[in-house]
Amino acid sequence: MLINMFLGLPTMVICLILQVMWLILMIRYYVAHRSSLDEHSIWPSLLLISMVMMILVLGNLAQIAIWALLFQFLGEFQRFDLAFYHSAVNFGSLGYGDIVMSDRHKLLGALEAINGVLMIGVSTAALMAPFKKALQRAIDKE
Repeated sequence: MLINMFLGLPTMVICLILQVMWLILMIRYYVAHRSSLDEHSIWPSLLLISMVMMILVLGNLAQIAIWALLFQFLGEFQRFDLAFYHSAVNFGSLGYGDIVMSDRHKLLGALEAINGVLMIGVSTAALMAPFKKALQRAIDKE
């Protein structure tokens, strides 16, 4: 169990650092394109929010890949696609159970789920700021 904690907690920290980097990228993109919120049409705002969301989703997918690489490194999966799928199920807290890790590393799945809930929550919170601003501007234009 301790080995899982020594492997899982640093992986969570790496994911947090990666999340912050993607958030910075998202903020820079938003700041550079927020003038589209002043358009009379809703479509530029929708495009901006969609791009912000895609940046955040890519950040979450990168974190899923990091966990998948850890699972592969530990010998839990021979193929990256299976490791990535299992990682995505853990990260999203779906818990399908169609693919399970060995008893030796099972705790890592739970740690990834905790990590995923937190990072998806951060992504959702970050997405809400531009969404709220775009929605308010659309309401003000009416």
